[in-house]
Amino acid sequence: MRHTMAVQATSFSLHSHHHHHQHLQLLPRSQGPLKSTPHKGRGTSLKISCKSYEDDYLIDAPESVGDGFSFSGGKYSDGSSPSDEWFKQGKIVKAHTVSGSGEKAKDPLFGLTMGASSQASADLFRWFCVESGSTDNPSVLLIHGFPSQAYSYRKVLPILSKNYHAVAFDWLGFGFSDKPQPKYGFDYTLDEYVASLESVINEVAADKVSIVVQACFPYVVVEGYFSPVAVKYASIHPEKVKNLVLLNPPLTEKHANLPSTLSIFSNFLLGEIFSQDPLRASDKALTSCGPYKMKEDDAMVYRRPYLTSGSSGFALNAISRSMKKELKKYVEEMRTILADKDWKIQTTVCWGQRDRWLSYEGVEDFCKSSNHELIELPTAGHHVQEDCGEEIGKIISGVISKSR
Repeated sequence: MRHTMAVQATSFSLHSHHHHHQHLQLLPRSQGPLKSTPHKGRGTSLKISCKSYEDDYLIDAPESVGDGFSFSGGKYSDGSSPSDEWFKQGKIVKAHTVSGSGEKAKDPLFGLTMGASSQASADLFRWFCVESGSTDNPSVLLIHGFPSQAYSYRKVLPILSKNYHAVAFDWLGFGFSDKPQPKYGFDYTLDEYVASLESVINEVAADKVSIVVQACFPYVVVEGYFSPVAVKYASIHPEKVKNLVLLNPPLTEKHANLPSTLSIFSNFLLGEIFSQDPLRASDKALTSCGPYKMKEDDAMVYRRPYLTSGSSGFALNAISRSMKKELKKYVEEMRTILADKDWKIQTTVCWGQRDRWLSYEGVEDFCKSSNHELIELPTAGHHVQEDCGEEIGKIISGVISKSR
């Protein structure tokens, strides 16, 4: 976790029945030892101390193939960086058919053909994935939010790898995955993301998979788009999903409202310029969602895509405009799906209570009425896997193991 937050390792078990809502609360060390307290009409509240690459895939855009929107051709350091080290841990997986005419992508400002690092594959999109643990074990898919990357799960992967096959990937438009420009193979609609998620899951997991999804809501984009994607996928393919773990998802009517600052990033030209700022487009958004500062090494990993090429910023704007049209509708659809009495997939909500983006008001009532387990992390912000990664890893392990 970030900054100086202390971690006290505590073993715990999650005891609940599928038909009863249970409210688990993780509290900082200063609030005392483990104890359970009676909770009117709802059992107990448990308090726990928180504690193969492709040859043609370009990490950097050299001057010769720069697209005119990168910084120093995309290389911010001559030496090895945390981003380089992270890339070495993963591999490129090809999944989801590239649609469109196959034309070379052009930038939306001047209509000039973009450099090689901004071009998508001709057949199947390239996804950056980091796998951990034996493929013989049950699979857990870790899905990041905006404007994050698979890197956010770096503390979770080692915990899960002990008993599970854990896979974290970068969405199209983020990290080291392809960043297609709208109208050149991918338009960043929710339906396209659902279809692409199906392609990735079919590629990396043979059997049922547990899905963990972060609903990141930076001030530059909009909230929780990937939670509706995961829930929509699970509703279409319930036979493929064993568990669903939602990290600070949009669950209330209030969560479906778009922030006023979105207008800047969905405004043509102004949005294009703002999204080319690596600080504004990446770590500034991530650090504004909770109480902790991000280490510079970690911040540089999140900035890397925006330093490498303008394609990351253009993709971010495309997502902003798409979600401005779709978000409210799909958050409401997600709420309806999760509240359905016939919903069979075990669903757990983990909530960092220092979330500066989404209000906690109404979350507990929604989980109670829908019979979903709620686990609170009072010391974490919206980006819970960054703030409390090791603890989240243990929680996910506990949730999955008890449902075997």
